[in-house]
Amino acid sequence: MTDLQSIKTRFGIIGSFPALHRALEKAIQVAPTDISVLVMGESGVGKEFIPKIIHGESRRKHQPYIVVNCGAIPEGTIDSELFGHEKGAFTGATATRKGYFEVADGGTIFLDEVGELPLQTQVRLLRVLESGEFMKVGSSQIQKTNVRIVAATNVNMLKAIEDGRFREDLYYRLNTVQIDMPPLRERKGDVHLLFRKFAIDFAEKYRMPELVLTDDAVNYLENYAFPGNVRQLRNLVEQMTVVEHNRTVNSTKLAEYIPMNANLPAVVQKMGPGHVSSSEFHSEREIMYKILFDMRNDLNDLKSLTSELIKNRGSEDLSNQEKNLINRVFTSDSNTQNQNSLLYFENGNQNPPGRAPIYTEPNEEYDDVEDIEIEESHSLSLQNNERELIVKALEKHKGRRNKAADELGISQRTLYRKIKQYNLED
Repeated sequence: MTDLQSIKTRFGIIGSFPALHRALEKAIQVAPTDISVLVMGESGVGKEFIPKIIHGESRRKHQPYIVVNCGAIPEGTIDSELFGHEKGAFTGATATRKGYFEVADGGTIFLDEVGELPLQTQVRLLRVLESGEFMKVGSSQIQKTNVRIVAATNVNMLKAIEDGRFREDLYYRLNTVQIDMPPLRERKGDVHLLFRKFAIDFAEKYRMPELVLTDDAVNYLENYAFPGNVRQLRNLVEQMTVVEHNRTVNSTKLAEYIPMNANLPAVVQKMGPGHVSSSEFHSEREIMYKILFDMRNDLNDLKSLTSELIKNRGSEDLSNQEKNLINRVFTSDSNTQNQNSLLYFENGNQNPPGRAPIYTEPNEEYDDVEDIEIEESHSLSLQNNERELIVKALEKHKGRRNKAADELGISQRTLYRKIKQYNLED
């Protein structure tokens, strides 16, 4: 059996974290067999190395190795991609086509993001796993294939089964052996090694001097959460290699690229025994909400500070430039209906709803600006609008969630989560 160090050297794997070694050892152990393997781990941890090791150390290593990104293939064509189709099976099928399972006969297929497979395709895949049989789309002829399947996902599979998005029998067929890849935030001792490896690679690629970290920069990286895992670190090193003139990087410079307070909270879920995932957090929509809410709070703080300065200095001491600045601050959200702060200077009265509050010259009755009120809304209109859009989309498509997801421009996984969040399951 191939030893661990030679595997790491052969596939360019850096690190000595025990959980990483355990994952690699399990891959080496199961490689000579034909049993199915399910690789679990967050996005960006390097799950793709495991099926390469398994295929490269198996008796199938001289046969085809095909990678299929299940999440990137449209639902309407994935059956054709995997199993092939007959001529005339559907519009545009002008010729008979072989699918991946026919092409990879005798080899290995890596099903990445297997948790995104449609239920209809899951039934077909289950049949392949159980009997090695499949039928092309539009055909009634059964074909045989001898393919080893390695799958990977960052989805909480048990939750997906509970929600009816993944078949339980298929999960246990795929999960004959489970290999867990640890997130980078747990591999603190490997972060500097990975940085140096990427720095050398990109220095050679772009013919530039290698980046070097100071001690405080190393400590900064080791304490950063890396929500994007190894992929994020790799992209960071490549960007800095190209952009930075100074080849010595300290913590201050790193903070410009990955601010420590930019580690947005992740939704951590159990994916299996001893494993957690933050994949659900990586929704662009949720990130935007977080940013918008933080901006709103910052604006409210700015308004409060401005009003305090006016009260302390007296409005008559303000220059025209300062008055113009105040007007811009307090009217910047005049077209935004979900702002929760109302400032009023006009005759000591609160502005009517929807009217932009404006700084005005004080009259004789008011020497100082004193009547300031900040109201916190008890509902977030962004969430209300999102809920209303989801309800309308479901009604329009008569409860068909896949159609509603397409209408909203989001994945079915995100739609399922939002339906549960807003109690729309009934």
